[in-house]
Amino acid sequence: MPLSTLFIGIDVSLDKNQVCAINFNKDRFFNKSYDNSPIGTKKLTSDILDLLNKHKELSKVSIAMESTNVYHIHVSSILSQDKRLRPYRLRVYVINATLIANYKKSLEEPGKDDPTDAYVIADYIRVGKGKDSQIVLSNQKLALQRLTRQRKHIAEQLGKEKQYLSSNLYLKLSALKVNGEEAPFSNIYGKTAMDIFTEFLTNEEIINTDLEDLVKMIIRSSKGRFSDPDMVAKLIKRAASKSYTLDKTSSGSITQAIASSFRIIKTYQKEMKELDKAIIDLIGTLDNKYYDILVSIPGIGQVFAAGIIAEINDIYLFRHNKAFASYCGLRWKKNDSGRKFSEHTKQPNMANKYLRYYVIEATASVINRVDSFSVYFYSKKSEVKINAYKRALVLTARKFVRVIFGLLRENKLFDERHLIVNK
Repeated sequence: MPLSTLFIGIDVSLDKNQVCAINFNKDRFFNKSYDNSPIGTKKLTSDILDLLNKHKELSKVSIAMESTNVYHIHVSSILSQDKRLRPYRLRVYVINATLIANYKKSLEEPGKDDPTDAYVIADYIRVGKGKDSQIVLSNQKLALQRLTRQRKHIAEQLGKEKQYLSSNLYLKLSALKVNGEEAPFSNIYGKTAMDIFTEFLTNEEIINTDLEDLVKMIIRSSKGRFSDPDMVAKLIKRAASKSYTLDKTSSGSITQAIASSFRIIKTYQKEMKELDKAIIDLIGTLDNKYYDILVSIPGIGQVFAAGIIAEINDIYLFRHNKAFASYCGLRWKKNDSGRKFSEHTKQPNMANKYLRYYVIEATASVINRVDSFSVYFYSKKSEVKINAYKRALVLTARKFVRVIFGLLRENKLFDERHLIVNK
């Protein structure tokens, strides 16, 4: 019976947690402020237990709080793992702040003070909306999530640093080709490229260097990995001769900036490898029913599977694949006007940016391994000229989300023979 449940809303901040406890009839047992600290959370737990002992009709406890940066993590973890509360069929939910804000607008007694916010959160789960929210993670799941989110952070920083490096490379060698037959390096951010771009202060030095000496440098730096080092050397010289000429001072400063970016990129790449190893080691210790299903998809890999698992607590929290797609940030409102359709649409407020990142990264990998997704991707890529790759990748990811949802819900391994993508 609903009357047997204690609903607790916590408005979390850096220093304080405002807590409101109500029953199904909206009777308020207390609305108090606690320090967001071990001592404050211990006092909160004690007050909850005292309340339960006093009101024997309360046999269940549901606790909810907004997802507020990382400030909610400690208090939610402590409450969810308290052995004294578990007999009360404890549920601790972390709720998207936008959902609480929208619910607050619908109430007849709006307010802006913290006690009211705590009440709104408690009332949100009282009316049954908490069942669609994420339940607090276990310690191991939380540990995995911190690693996978850190990996996303490093990957994004690595991408930004590569973009920044590219701008300086253009200033130094404006005629350098990074794609096509005239591109000297398949990896413009690799060690050989780094040695060439930082060894020579000016383009004139590259031009004046004997071709044979440049070839030897390329062979030494690449450890003989280039099949035609002579051609690589010629392409570098050609780029130097066709590029804008910089004065020695500007060229020196730009070369120093390039060297700095290469060092940063190398550091980020090393961190990525370390994080990948830690993620794979940790996911191997978790008893997670979704892992075997996800890695059965060709191309998804252990790290991307772990990144997805870290953000999904229970697939049954999502009533249908559209709800799951919204959480992945891959469902949009259609902006139709006659026969026109907007290709640029806003992500839903419910979107989990970490889950979206790993789903899209996994999609990019799966496209190269699963024919059905590959065909769909290239068909979408051919439809437009502007942002064709990104648009096609995101649209393919939306199809991929549907497959993930179906496999996890039905507890089945991937089988391309039963896959229908081109719809």
